[in-house]
Amino acid sequence: MKIFEKQVDLNAYLKSISKANSTIGFVPTMGALHHGHLSLLEESMLNNSYTVISIFVNPTQFNNQDDLEKYPRTLAHDVEKIKTVSDDIIIYAPSVDDIYEGHTVSQHFDFDGLENQMEGQFRPGHYDGVGTVVKRLFEIVKPTHAYFGEKDFQQLQIVRKLVQKLNLPITVIGCPIHRENNGLAMSSRNERLSETEKKQAAVIYKTLKTAKAKFKIESALAVTQWVSKAFDKIPNITLEYFQIADEDQLLPCLRKNKTKKYRAFIAVFINDIRLIDTISLH
Repeated sequence: MKIFEKQVDLNAYLKSISKANSTIGFVPTMGALHHGHLSLLEESMLNNSYTVISIFVNPTQFNNQDDLEKYPRTLAHDVEKIKTVSDDIIIYAPSVDDIYEGHTVSQHFDFDGLENQMEGQFRPGHYDGVGTVVKRLFEIVKPTHAYFGEKDFQQLQIVRKLVQKLNLPITVIGCPIHRENNGLAMSSRNERLSETEKKQAAVIYKTLKTAKAKFKIESALAVTQWVSKAFDKIPNITLEYFQIADEDQLLPCLRKNKTKKYRAFIAVFINDIRLIDTISLH
């Protein structure tokens, strides 16, 4: 298994193994890997000549310094998990300086309004940080295919927009959400939850499934009001937002349109741990 900490070494290795028509699949992560990440690696391994995973906790996408400091960093454990998929996966685990070269500042992006919805409202500057690091990683790795989980569906659409706007020769592939047995969406932040909190968090997906059923016969506003009232009754969990939006532009659904595909998005706090989830409504 090859592990690189410096982009110059990664670039040299990728150049040495590349052949005509070879493809590179890329899975960008912030580490603390779970089965959802491993499924992205499996998808990439099936469809590409080589697979690269990056493990990098990106400081520019955190608008909360405390959240950045508490984010789990488990590189040695992550490497062992990657080995369960394949010894042939290439790992890029850079320092902040190797990525940003002494200039750890976000670039400003215009994602045609995608960045202003939901996460963009509650985490100012978040998608500038995401855009900045994904652009840098794409420049370094030069993948042909990039794999992202649908749990961060807004991020997935942002990355697709980034590739479109920069005219990059990269196919962005969204992969299904993997869930715990109780329905909780797998997330690196789940490592910070106690067993009791994990059991409590099952209500997030349960609520989304009920919201999906209600949306078939009720308006988006009625469903949103129901979700808000439901979380008012749940101790230790605070609803930050629930929104029904169309998948393409992520604009709130004011009136159903049969030509659009809708999705429900949710963010909650369990004590000080923030969790997001989503479900397709079609």
